[in-house]
Amino acid sequence: MDTYKILEIKQSVFADNNRQAGLLREELKKGRTFLLNLMSSPGSGKTTTVLRTIEALKDEMRIGVMEADIDSDVDAQSVARTGTKVIQLHTGGMCHLDADMTRQGLLGLGTEGLDFVILENVGNLVCPAEFDTGASKNAMILSIPEGDDKPLKYPLMFSIVDVLLINKIDAMNYFDFDIEAVKEHVRKLNPDIKVIPISAKTGEGIEEWAGWVRTEIGKWNG
Repeated sequence: MDTYKILEIKQSVFADNNRQAGLLREELKKGRTFLLNLMSSPGSGKTTTVLRTIEALKDEMRIGVMEADIDSDVDAQSVARTGTKVIQLHTGGMCHLDADMTRQGLLGLGTEGLDFVILENVGNLVCPAEFDTGASKNAMILSIPEGDDKPLKYPLMFSIVDVLLINKIDAMNYFDFDIEAVKEHVRKLNPDIKVIPISAKTGEGIEEWAGWVRTEIGKWNG
Protein backbone atom coordinates (compact mmCIF):
# COMPACT_ATOMS: atom_id res chain seq x y z
CA MET A 1 0.00 0.00 0.00
CA ASP A 2 1.34 3.42 -0.95
CA THR A 3 2.25 5.64 2.00
CA TYR A 4 2.40 8.93 0.16
CA LYS A 5 0.08 11.32 -1.64
CA ILE A 6 0.37 12.62 -5.18
CA LEU A 7 -0.52 16.30 -5.33
CA GLU A 8 -1.23 17.82 -8.75
CA ILE A 9 0.48 21.15 -8.04
CA LYS A 10 0.67 22.33 -11.66
CA GLN A 11 -3.08 22.02 -12.16
CA SER A 12 -3.77 23.81 -8.88
CA VAL A 13 -1.39 26.68 -9.67
CA PHE A 14 -2.88 27.27 -13.12
CA ALA A 15 -6.45 27.07 -11.82
CA ASP A 16 -5.76 29.66 -9.12
CA ASN A 17 -3.96 31.92 -11.57
CA ASN A 18 -6.87 31.73 -14.01
CA ARG A 19 -9.29 32.79 -11.27
CA GLN A 20 -7.07 35.71 -10.32
CA ALA A 21 -6.69 36.69 -13.97
CA GLY A 22 -10.45 36.71 -14.45
CA LEU A 23 -10.95 38.95 -11.43
CA LEU A 24 -8.25 41.35 -12.62
CA ARG A 25 -9.80 41.53 -16.07
CA GLU A 26 -13.17 42.44 -14.57
CA GLU A 27 -11.59 45.18 -12.46
CA LEU A 28 -9.77 46.64 -15.45
CA LYS A 29 -12.96 46.65 -17.49
CA LYS A 30 -14.84 48.47 -14.74
CA GLY A 31 -12.02 51.02 -14.61
CA ARG A 32 -12.07 51.31 -18.44
CA THR A 33 -8.38 50.45 -18.68
CA PHE A 34 -7.32 48.24 -21.59
CA LEU A 35 -4.32 46.02 -20.79
CA LEU A 36 -2.31 44.54 -23.66
CA ASN A 37 0.06 41.66 -22.91
CA LEU A 38 2.88 41.83 -25.49
CA MET A 39 5.06 38.72 -25.81
CA SER A 40 7.94 37.54 -28.00
CA SER A 41 11.45 36.13 -28.05
CA PRO A 42 14.32 38.33 -26.87
CA GLY A 43 15.51 40.63 -29.64
CA SER A 44 12.32 40.56 -31.68
CA GLY A 45 11.78 44.31 -31.34
CA LYS A 46 9.25 44.51 -28.49
CA THR A 47 10.52 47.75 -27.00
CA THR A 48 10.93 49.46 -30.38
CA THR A 49 7.37 48.40 -31.23
CA VAL A 50 6.16 49.79 -27.90
CA LEU A 51 7.85 53.11 -28.70
CA ARG A 52 6.24 53.21 -32.15
CA THR A 53 2.86 52.42 -30.59
CA ILE A 54 3.22 55.27 -28.10
CA GLU A 55 4.17 57.63 -30.92
CA ALA A 56 1.10 56.63 -32.93
CA LEU A 57 -1.43 56.85 -30.09
CA LYS A 58 -0.11 59.33 -27.52
CA ASP A 59 -2.30 62.19 -28.73
CA GLU A 60 -5.47 60.08 -28.57
CA MET A 61 -5.23 58.23 -25.26
CA ARG A 62 -3.43 58.14 -21.93
CA ILE A 63 -0.84 55.37 -22.03
CA GLY A 64 1.15 53.51 -19.39
CA VAL A 65 3.81 50.84 -19.84
CA MET A 66 5.03 47.99 -17.63
CA GLU A 67 8.43 46.63 -18.64
CA ALA A 68 9.05 43.12 -17.31
CA ASP A 69 12.53 41.63 -17.27
CA ILE A 70 14.66 39.34 -15.16
CA ASP A 71 17.00 42.25 -14.47
CA SER A 72 18.07 45.71 -15.78
CA ASP A 73 15.97 48.78 -16.48
CA VAL A 74 17.16 49.70 -19.98
CA ASP A 75 13.72 49.23 -21.52
CA ALA A 76 12.00 51.42 -18.93
CA GLN A 77 14.61 54.10 -19.54
CA SER A 78 13.81 54.05 -23.26
CA VAL A 79 10.08 54.42 -22.61
CA ALA A 80 10.57 57.10 -19.94
CA ARG A 81 12.32 59.31 -22.48
CA THR A 82 9.01 59.61 -24.36
CA GLY A 83 7.34 61.09 -21.27
CA THR A 84 5.08 58.05 -20.93
CA LYS A 85 4.24 56.72 -17.48
CA VAL A 86 6.33 53.57 -17.02
CA ILE A 87 7.40 51.06 -14.39
CA GLN A 88 10.11 48.40 -14.55
CA LEU A 89 9.19 44.98 -13.15
CA HIS A 90 11.98 42.62 -12.07
CA THR A 91 10.81 39.03 -11.96
CA GLY A 92 13.58 37.67 -9.74
CA GLY A 93 14.58 35.03 -12.24
CA MET A 94 11.05 34.08 -13.31
CA CYS A 95 10.62 33.76 -17.07
CA HIS A 96 7.04 35.03 -17.15
CA LEU A 97 4.43 37.13 -15.36
CA ASP A 98 1.29 35.66 -13.83
CA ALA A 99 -1.90 37.44 -12.77
CA ASP A 100 -0.71 38.32 -9.27
CA MET A 101 2.58 39.73 -10.54
CA THR A 102 0.66 41.75 -13.13
CA ARG A 103 -1.64 43.09 -10.43
CA GLN A 104 1.39 44.16 -8.37
CA GLY A 105 2.77 45.93 -11.42
CA LEU A 106 -0.50 47.74 -12.09
CA LEU A 107 -0.66 48.89 -8.46
CA GLY A 108 2.88 50.21 -8.75
CA LEU A 109 2.17 51.93 -12.04
CA GLY A 110 -1.19 53.33 -10.99
CA THR A 111 -3.92 52.90 -13.60
CA GLU A 112 -6.17 55.78 -12.58
CA GLY A 113 -6.67 57.97 -15.62
CA LEU A 114 -4.96 55.54 -18.01
CA ASP A 115 -6.83 54.30 -21.07
CA PHE A 116 -4.23 51.88 -22.37
CA VAL A 117 -1.51 49.92 -20.55
CA ILE A 118 1.09 47.85 -22.37
CA LEU A 119 2.70 44.98 -20.49
CA GLU A 120 5.96 44.06 -22.22
CA ASN A 121 6.35 40.53 -20.93
CA VAL A 122 9.64 38.70 -20.40
CA GLY A 123 11.26 37.64 -23.68
CA ASN A 124 10.32 33.97 -23.99
CA LEU A 125 8.07 31.90 -26.28
CA VAL A 126 7.28 29.20 -23.69
CA CYS A 127 6.45 30.31 -20.14
CA PRO A 128 4.51 33.53 -20.86
CA ALA A 129 2.08 31.58 -23.04
CA GLU A 130 1.13 29.35 -20.10
CA PHE A 131 0.04 32.09 -17.70
CA ASP A 132 -3.03 34.30 -18.08
CA THR A 133 -1.98 37.76 -16.89
CA GLY A 134 -5.49 39.18 -16.79
CA ALA A 135 -4.85 41.21 -19.92
CA SER A 136 -7.68 42.44 -22.11
CA LYS A 137 -5.90 41.06 -25.20
CA ASN A 138 -2.70 39.15 -25.95
CA ALA A 139 -0.27 40.08 -28.72
CA MET A 140 3.02 38.64 -29.86
CA ILE A 141 5.85 39.61 -32.17
CA LEU A 142 7.64 37.21 -34.50
CA SER A 143 10.63 38.83 -36.20
CA ILE A 144 11.85 37.84 -39.65
CA PRO A 145 15.34 36.74 -38.47
CA GLU A 146 13.77 34.18 -36.11
CA GLY A 147 12.54 32.08 -39.03
CA ASP A 148 9.14 30.99 -40.28
CA ASP A 149 9.11 27.68 -38.38
CA LYS A 150 8.31 29.16 -34.97
CA PRO A 151 4.55 28.41 -35.10
CA LEU A 152 5.48 24.73 -35.52
CA LYS A 153 7.93 24.81 -32.60
CA TYR A 154 5.87 26.93 -30.17
CA PRO A 155 2.22 26.24 -31.02
CA LEU A 156 0.79 27.25 -27.65
CA MET A 157 2.05 30.83 -27.93
CA PHE A 158 0.53 31.29 -31.37
CA SER A 159 -2.74 29.68 -30.32
CA ILE A 160 -3.43 32.01 -27.36
CA VAL A 161 -2.71 35.42 -28.91
CA ASP A 162 -5.26 37.69 -30.55
CA VAL A 163 -2.83 39.42 -32.89
CA LEU A 164 0.54 38.50 -34.40
CA LEU A 165 2.93 41.22 -35.48
CA ILE A 166 5.51 40.01 -37.99
CA ASN A 167 8.32 42.49 -37.37
CA LYS A 168 11.46 43.50 -39.28
CA ILE A 169 9.84 43.12 -42.69
CA ASP A 170 12.39 45.68 -43.90
CA ALA A 171 14.92 42.83 -43.62
CA MET A 172 12.81 40.32 -45.57
CA ASN A 173 15.21 40.21 -48.53
CA TYR A 174 18.06 39.04 -46.31
CA PHE A 175 16.33 36.00 -44.82
CA ASP A 176 14.63 32.88 -46.11
CA PHE A 177 11.25 33.65 -44.54
CA ASP A 178 7.92 32.56 -46.04
CA ILE A 179 5.35 34.97 -44.64
CA GLU A 180 2.43 33.20 -46.32
CA ALA A 181 3.48 29.89 -44.77
CA VAL A 182 3.51 31.55 -41.34
CA LYS A 183 0.00 32.89 -41.87
CA GLU A 184 -1.19 29.44 -42.93
CA HIS A 185 0.38 27.73 -39.91
CA VAL A 186 -0.91 30.21 -37.34
CA ARG A 187 -4.45 30.24 -38.74
CA LYS A 188 -4.60 26.46 -38.39
CA LEU A 189 -3.72 26.92 -34.73
CA ASN A 190 -5.82 30.04 -34.25
CA PRO A 191 -8.42 30.78 -36.97
CA ASP A 192 -9.39 34.17 -35.51
CA ILE A 193 -5.87 35.57 -35.20
CA LYS A 194 -5.07 38.93 -36.80
CA VAL A 195 -1.71 39.01 -38.61
CA ILE A 196 -0.05 42.38 -39.24
CA PRO A 197 3.36 42.69 -40.92
CA ILE A 198 5.31 45.66 -39.53
CA SER A 199 8.70 47.27 -39.37
CA ALA A 200 9.19 48.93 -36.01
CA LYS A 201 12.37 50.44 -37.46
CA THR A 202 10.81 52.19 -40.48
CA GLY A 203 7.23 52.51 -39.22
CA GLU A 204 5.73 50.39 -41.98
CA GLY A 205 2.50 48.74 -40.83
CA ILE A 206 2.35 50.67 -37.56
CA GLU A 207 -0.79 52.58 -38.52
CA GLU A 208 -2.62 49.29 -39.20
CA TRP A 209 -1.42 48.03 -35.82
CA ALA A 210 -2.52 51.26 -34.10
CA GLY A 211 -5.89 50.92 -35.82
CA TRP A 212 -6.30 47.43 -34.37
CA VAL A 213 -5.54 48.80 -30.90
CA ARG A 214 -8.06 51.62 -31.34
CA THR A 215 -10.75 49.18 -32.43
CA GLU A 216 -10.15 46.76 -29.56
CA ILE A 217 -10.16 49.54 -26.97
CA GLY A 218 -13.44 50.78 -28.42
CA LYS A 219 -14.94 47.30 -28.06
CA TRP A 220 -13.56 47.01 -24.50
CA ASN A 221 -15.22 50.24 -23.47
CA GLY A 222 -18.37 49.71 -25.47
